[in-house]
Amino acid sequence: MTTLQLADNIYPLLKLKDTVDTALRLMNEYKTNFLPVVSEGKFLGLIGDEDLIDEKNKKTTIDVYQTNFVPAAVNAEFYFLKAATVYNLYHSNVIPVVNENNELLGTISSKALTIELGNFSGSSEFGAVVVLEIERTRFAISEINSIIESDGATILHLNVSPHPVPNLLEITLQINKKEIATIVATFERYQYTVSFYSGEELFEDEINVNYNNLMNYLDI
Repeated sequence: MTTLQLADNIYPLLKLKDTVDTALRLMNEYKTNFLPVVSEGKFLGLIGDEDLIDEKNKKTTIDVYQTNFVPAAVNAEFYFLKAATVYNLYHSNVIPVVNENNELLGTISSKALTIELGNFSGSSEFGAVVVLEIERTRFAISEINSIIESDGATILHLNVSPHPVPNLLEITLQINKKEIATIVATFERYQYTVSFYSGEELFEDEINVNYNNLMNYLDI
């Protein structure tokens, strides 16, 4: 999915001659901390509420704040994950989408981005999650996939991210089954550190622990 396909265009656009009062009112109405400013269809930047809130004369037009405009935008042809990079960098809940001529084609809301990131990560899929830690030099997708498939399972989603400890990677797996005790044991046998997992075995273990605690309490 491209950024343009993700654009939901729910936010209004500001013009240079709009007043501070208008900008703040729209930000409050749409519950956003930024709004895009355009001139003749060209994207000029985002203006934030923190830049305007202390303005005593609310009739002041926002063109006097052009030096404060944030040049945060994504190209319409980029993959949608680029919007997440802009969101994390500028902490804006509206991400403008522009073409190569810097013409504003639409905007992406943080809600639309979050929903798509959830779909992308497989959060709605049936199955278990396993989080592994391993040295960078040992990382091999083929080996991980072989371990999963040896138990008749399939990887639905795989994400690799840096670990706080240098030279380590954190690997998050979404697997299409919940009975993963054998898979976890195999990873440990291959000297992977399993830092987290969720599945039916874990759920059943929690029930057993809670049941035993209750019985001990009743005995008292």
